[in-house]
Amino acid sequence: MVMKIVYWVILCNVLLLLGLILLIIYAKQFEPSIAGLFMPPATPPYPTAGLLTHTFQIFCCIAPVVCLFSFCLLNHLNPQNKNNRFILGSALITGGFALNEIYRIHIISQYFYPSKYLFIKIYAVILLLYILIFFNYFKSTPYGIIIVSIVLLGFAIAVDSLHLGLGVFSSLLEGIPKLFSGLNLALYFWLVCYQELLSIIESK
Repeated sequence: MVMKIVYWVILCNVLLLLGLILLIIYAKQFEPSIAGLFMPPATPPYPTAGLLTHTFQIFCCIAPVVCLFSFCLLNHLNPQNKNNRFILGSALITGGFALNEIYRIHIISQYFYPSKYLFIKIYAVILLLYILIFFNYFKSTPYGIIIVSIVLLGFAIAVDSLHLGLGVFSSLLEGIPKLFSGLNLALYFWLVCYQELLSIIESK
């Protein structure tokens, strides 16, 4: 057991080191400065600037972490459980969404393709496939929560794409639904993973 832990710790550190080397090489060749890789976030002009945006990002990180951790436990306790695939798929889907929100991949992609909405459309197709594949499993969960989350997120994206130009009202109209979307996303997968783990523990 100890050797297995050591193996995974070394593997994770080696992968991070390799990724870091590749990123430094890329930055040296194509970016103005390698130091920019460690550039801290811009200092907010006032204490609450970006507060709810960062809160939404934290909400987005909860689901993939909970799902991945739960998958590792479930796969160890009951590797034959078909629901494990749903938990893993959910970790990948929500993880991709969280990475995009933190690193603004759909914005950075405009350096290579003029429209950020291509990336959003690709993610929407992947999300649709994910729902179709695990549709039967969704019906056994409190799916109303995830439906609310998706509807709110879709509304926020629609507001952003319409460029309403209503000043503060536009920001609130986009930001508030996104915030509640992130909260309900975290709650849904927290409850699903809790129920899965509880059912395995009770069956032992």
